[in-house]
Amino acid sequence: MGQGVACNLLRAGFEVHGCDVRPEAHEAFARAGGHAADTPAQVGAACDVLIVLVVDAEQTEEVLFGATGAAAAMCEGRVVVASATTPPAFVARLAQRLSERGLLLLDAPVTGGVSGAAAGTLTMLTSGPEEAYAACEDVLAAVSSRIFRFGATPGLGSKVKVINQLLVGVQIAAAAEAMAFGMRQGVDPQLLYEAIRSGAGDSWAFGDRAPRMFSGDGSTHTALDIFVKDLALVLDAAREAEFPTPLASTAYELFARAAAAGLGRADDSAVIRVFPGIS
Repeated sequence: MGQGVACNLLRAGFEVHGCDVRPEAHEAFARAGGHAADTPAQVGAACDVLIVLVVDAEQTEEVLFGATGAAAAMCEGRVVVASATTPPAFVARLAQRLSERGLLLLDAPVTGGVSGAAAGTLTMLTSGPEEAYAACEDVLAAVSSRIFRFGATPGLGSKVKVINQLLVGVQIAAAAEAMAFGMRQGVDPQLLYEAIRSGAGDSWAFGDRAPRMFSGDGSTHTALDIFVKDLALVLDAAREAEFPTPLASTAYELFARAAAAGLGRADDSAVIRVFPGIS
């Protein structure tokens, strides 16, 4: 997703610095016209707005406060846009730590996946101070089609992202169950897919994931491990709030079972393989 966001910023005319642990991503970014940095600190020193688009809270922590972290290299008044899916409480603590350095935080997890990042059509679920919005409004507009503002309190955007992931995770699991059941019943999967897409059972997750469940496409768009992590965030938040989430719990068990079977790095549509007779 970071590659898509960076390329859209380049196309919009921004000078973009970036850092990625994968050499192939570094090279592709440089070929596209970006300034490939060796460390997050180099990016932080060069940029007025730093977008952190990584997997989780641990990676966000490392990017900002690790041995070569960006936060120590950033000048006062600059903005960190935290776009990973992380616990809301982590974001609140992050805002405080950055504030102590004179930096602003925009809590801004995104939804729309790799395709949305590439197309510049991400939806941003944001919260933070007005000064942060004012400093990066043009940057956000270049990478998204819609920006929701949930208030000034850091963590509100992340709470909405957790709710979003509850829905998407459950819907992918339900799509896998439906497709597996239909295939075991001898229904042609392509025709089944087209029929569901034409009826009330359709959803964005079904439309996006179901073809990869039966086409044999082995490419990874979103790793299955991501939903193990994200649904665990849902369950943690629900336990803290003493709120029942039976569907999210079941979806988590399916994704965790698939990960335990060695599918964690596969596309999340591979969750269909936990059902009997599906390979």
